[in-house]
Amino acid sequence: MNASPDLIRELASSRPTAPPELRARVRELAAQETVRPGWTWPRFAVRRAALVALPAAAALAVVSAGAIGLSRSDGGRETLERGRAESTLAADQAVIPTPQTTPGAGFPAGQERAQRISATLTLEVGDSDAVSRAAQDALDLTRSLGGHVVSSSVTTGRDASATLVVRVPVANVQSAITQLSALGSIVSQQVQVEDLQATLDQLRERRASLRAQIARITARLESSTLDAETRATLEARRKTLRDELTVIRRNLSSTSAEARAATIQLTIATPEVLGTAAVPSRLDRTLDEALNVLAWEGIVALAVAIVLAPFALVALVAWLGRRLYRRHEEERLLAAS
Repeated sequence: MNASPDLIRELASSRPTAPPELRARVRELAAQETVRPGWTWPRFAVRRAALVALPAAAALAVVSAGAIGLSRSDGGRETLERGRAESTLAADQAVIPTPQTTPGAGFPAGQERAQRISATLTLEVGDSDAVSRAAQDALDLTRSLGGHVVSSSVTTGRDASATLVVRVPVANVQSAITQLSALGSIVSQQVQVEDLQATLDQLRERRASLRAQIARITARLESSTLDAETRATLEARRKTLRDELTVIRRNLSSTSAEARAATIQLTIATPEVLGTAAVPSRLDRTLDEALNVLAWEGIVALAVAIVLAPFALVALVAWLGRRLYRRHEEERLLAAS
């Protein structure tokens, strides 16, 4: 409710004075406000420090990430170039297992084991013209080493590529792979060796057995004492053995041919067809490395924040409790007066 004008005039004219008890209490409160605890929060420093420290920390993180990324960019390029050089060196030093001599194992001394050797080679060249040149050079090289072409497919234009399957003598397969690898940059290389000696031995043993059986049956058929039924049975048996001998001879011939020459499948293509990644520029490498450094810095900052979070929470609770306590004391004193 509003005070009356008469009451206001009376208070103004009388000028009441505070009692001595109230004056003593106010002096006591003033003395308590003057003596503050030593751990009070510096209000003015926290905001100013945050305004300066946060942008400075962000700028320092970006600058350090850029510097580290720039220093590492050359290392990434050297790694890529070293990888290509090692691939080329591996092709030059690729060791093709040679037929092994196995004396005392049922083979004549000095006889070599038969093996099927096959190789798959993928090369990368710059453009369509380079594909055509490399394919022609591969054909010429194959013929010069005494080999022949099994199949050949060359596609020019935007998606230029070439696929060749060639056969070269086993004695020249090492030289063939080395020289073919020099026609472009090696993307992949695989050499497989399969032992054929056991298969050849089985085929030869079976051939000898069939020949012996056919010879015995032929000798019996030359006898004039055989009856018609026995003669017919022997002739049918001899025909079956001869048919099997024909198959054995064919398999023996094809297996021996496999052992005499190696098969090489060569694929030549441009980077677009192979899908290989081009070497990134120094700027790209610098940005990639800088982003990686920033990511690690963020991880470290997050870890530090997680470690300090409990302490910050305790400090916040203590500060809020102190403020609430002071406000409660002020309200109590005002109520008491």
